[in-house]
Amino acid sequence: MSTVVEQSGGTAPTEAEQAPASPPAPPPAKPLWLAAIYVASGLLMFITQGLGMNIVNANLYQLQGQFSATAAEAAWLSAAYVAPYATLSLALFKVRAQYGLRPFAEWSILIFVLASLLNLFVSDLHSALVVRFISGCAGAPISSLGFLYVLEAFPAHRKLSQGLNAALMGTLLAAPIARMISPGLLEIDGWHALYTLEVGLALVSMAIIFALPVTAPPRAKVIERMDIVSYLLMAVGIGCLAVFLTLGRLYWWFETWWLGVLLICAIGFIAVTALIESRRTNPMLDFRWIFSRDNLHMAAVLLVFRAVSSEQSSTAVSFFQQIGLLNDQQFVLWSLVLLASIGGALFCMALMSSRYVETAHVIALALIAGGAYLDSQATNLTRPEQMYLSQGMIAFGAAMFLPPVMAKGFGSAMQKGLPYVVNFIAIFLFTQITGSMLMTSLLGSFVTIREKFHSNVLVENILLTRPEVAQRVSQLAAAYRKVITDPAILNAEGLTLLSQQVTREAYVLAYTDTFLLISVVTTAALAVLLVHLAWRWLRTSRRAAGELSPQS
Repeated sequence: MSTVVEQSGGTAPTEAEQAPASPPAPPPAKPLWLAAIYVASGLLMFITQGLGMNIVNANLYQLQGQFSATAAEAAWLSAAYVAPYATLSLALFKVRAQYGLRPFAEWSILIFVLASLLNLFVSDLHSALVVRFISGCAGAPISSLGFLYVLEAFPAHRKLSQGLNAALMGTLLAAPIARMISPGLLEIDGWHALYTLEVGLALVSMAIIFALPVTAPPRAKVIERMDIVSYLLMAVGIGCLAVFLTLGRLYWWFETWWLGVLLICAIGFIAVTALIESRRTNPMLDFRWIFSRDNLHMAAVLLVFRAVSSEQSSTAVSFFQQIGLLNDQQFVLWSLVLLASIGGALFCMALMSSRYVETAHVIALALIAGGAYLDSQATNLTRPEQMYLSQGMIAFGAAMFLPPVMAKGFGSAMQKGLPYVVNFIAIFLFTQITGSMLMTSLLGSFVTIREKFHSNVLVENILLTRPEVAQRVSQLAAAYRKVITDPAILNAEGLTLLSQQVTREAYVLAYTDTFLLISVVTTAALAVLLVHLAWRWLRTSRRAAGELSPQS
């Protein structure tokens, strides 16, 4: 303003000069070819980071042999990755805001490439655990960059609809791709072949980041000293909770003392974080806002999504493993899941461009409930071909569920300012990462409990005094008659084989119970949603009628 006064010889400024400065114009829309490159680059980063996280989860049983580990020991690989990954994006958001997007992107991809290279030097389980922890730290910023590159392709008024939808679609691609490509890579060179691919993708992503910049928001000083203390406390707490949830059902919740220690540490560190943050003037996490009514409702919806989507990501996968099917026998199934996920995301994108946004949740819940019910009819003769339709329905529905919730929550957080965006990210990370582990562990525990129940029921009816049981034992033992001549040992072998069949049948029944449980929960969620929509429509109609009645 003083410059304007000096240029006018000290006279009072005009009305035009007194008007406040207009906000900067949004960047012009990118050409279609350039927008496509940005979307493809973002999706590549999602796949690169997602393969690093999912490729071990998809091959835990195969990696047991390479590392000479039990199932519980191999599960530590997943826990080591998720423990730092669950919270690091929260801290990195503030780092990116204070030090700039460009340095953040360049340093992040360099660290990710180095972490990927470390995987090539893994020789045993202990070194694998250390490298997986480092990979979890390095993978967090890459998923953030994937979001930024996809959103960069869309104009401002479409970023929270089509842009967010396309970015969330990217998070669904890595899991099926990991199961599709794993068999061929494992045949080449096991663990090293899996991570040689990740190194290659990381190098491609590095070239993209250095060659293709994204629009950098203005920097702001947002990091305070107490933020570091609060984050470290929360990271330790969430990390302990992640290990507890990942390993609890394998070591069993009440039979291993250190699981209780982990849970106590998780509750203690998170409680101390909440106590510190509640007394700060500018808290990193505003727990009062996080626990507001709207946010609790959003968190509940996100947890329901994690519960119902776990049908495919954990329960169906474990079912196939239990009946002896490996990833190479499921290639077509996961190809269809990949296509259905893309189709569901595109259909949701079209709905979000119209006024039928709420319809997305209705369709998603209906498809997931129907698919889970179809899976509940499975038997020990079920193969992937019989689950093409049901798993396709679930993948299509799961892709439609998350974008409307994210768009609404993220939009309201952005209107309140940068601190609330950090809080929204905290809600999203807790419900999606920690919530995913919680739902997977609960469903896995439910399978274990139901398997014990069905085993007891089946074993009660297996008596050698029954002719059909004795005949079945004789049939199973017949395979060993050429090498075993002792009748007692031969009969024991037949009983062993029959016991294995009973255990497998009990597990099949347990998984069908779990599929049915998911279908019932999803149907209940759909009923609640329909009642809520009907009540809102009725209230809107009454309000509209009340506004028109005085005029008439």
